[in-house]
Amino acid sequence: MTDDKYKEIRPYSDEESVAALKRIAAHPVLSQIAAFLFPGQDPVLFRSMIANLQGVDDFQSNVMAVVINKILKDTSGKLTFSGVEKLDKDRKYLYISNHRDIMLDSAIMQVILFEAGLGTSEMAVGDNLITDPLLEDIARINKMIKVIRNTNSREIYNSSVLLSEYIRHRLEDQISSVWIAQRNGRTKDGIDFTEQGLLKMLDMSGKGDFVKDFNELAIVPVSISYEYEPCDILKAKELYISRRQKYVKSEGEDLNSVLTGIMQYKGNIHFNFCDPVTMEELQKCSEFEKNEKFKALGEIIDKRIISTFRHWNTNYIAYDMLTNGDKFKDNYSLEEFNKFREYVDFKLSGTEDDRAETREILLAMYANPIITREKLEL
Repeated sequence: MTDDKYKEIRPYSDEESVAALKRIAAHPVLSQIAAFLFPGQDPVLFRSMIANLQGVDDFQSNVMAVVINKILKDTSGKLTFSGVEKLDKDRKYLYISNHRDIMLDSAIMQVILFEAGLGTSEMAVGDNLITDPLLEDIARINKMIKVIRNTNSREIYNSSVLLSEYIRHRLEDQISSVWIAQRNGRTKDGIDFTEQGLLKMLDMSGKGDFVKDFNELAIVPVSISYEYEPCDILKAKELYISRRQKYVKSEGEDLNSVLTGIMQYKGNIHFNFCDPVTMEELQKCSEFEKNEKFKALGEIIDKRIISTFRHWNTNYIAYDMLTNGDKFKDNYSLEEFNKFREYVDFKLSGTEDDRAETREILLAMYANPIITREKLEL
């Protein structure tokens, strides 16, 4: 099987990347990027370095690793991760994670995978984020798989088949691991769940044996938790509007969310790589009727993610503020409580919506990971 049929969606090859890097090096915006990454340095040096990179790995190690580590240094507390020791460095995996930030979920994971010696993965990203040729060049050099969304239903179906085939090809042939979010779009309310549509898409390229087909994908659920939810007030405003009418994104909204997620302070961040889904678990799923099979598999992934999602003091405080109680008072100090309360008040200060309702939405966003786990344990 060749990559030719996947040309429009797959990441760039090294040869294609070299040509794209020269286009990036010549782009006017590179001076601004250089000023952000290397303040005080002549941007010509950065242009020269970009133009002379020799492919994907070169770009990821010399540019993207620098970019993500600078973002983490400037806008977060401590990054921690767990579970990677259980993974086989010689095997390729399908990482399915909850989705909280448009860019950072997958980008930070690449830094972790690289540091753990597992090799970076390819990343499935919606084409709504590829708004111009420069972004497409940067994304596809950085191992982005383009997920077609903005088209008619027939073309979406055909592109889903192609995407499914491509992901299976990369994993079955042990070429590259792949990351994909558990749902279409970020979690806005703090409740993480796996869409059956995702699992059905992955099944499109199978040969009809549920257990064998999904076992070949080597699914590893990944839980991602931020102390301060990226774009929290933007998500709260969207949920507020959605309670009243169909929410329609404004022009440039996705790009604004990307930039906000990058620049906003995120506090501590934790990634947990869960146990891979086993053949025995898949066998149990296969005993159900067709749609129930996918539901059962989704529940396995969800349980992994929900049970290992790290709760921060912000989650515990939000729960107690939302319920007007003190159930989790032993998990935070009075100083931390007052700090988060002030943070919430600050976030609400610029809203024109009903403040009490927006406050409830915002607090629920932080409290729901705890509520969801409590339901799971029951």
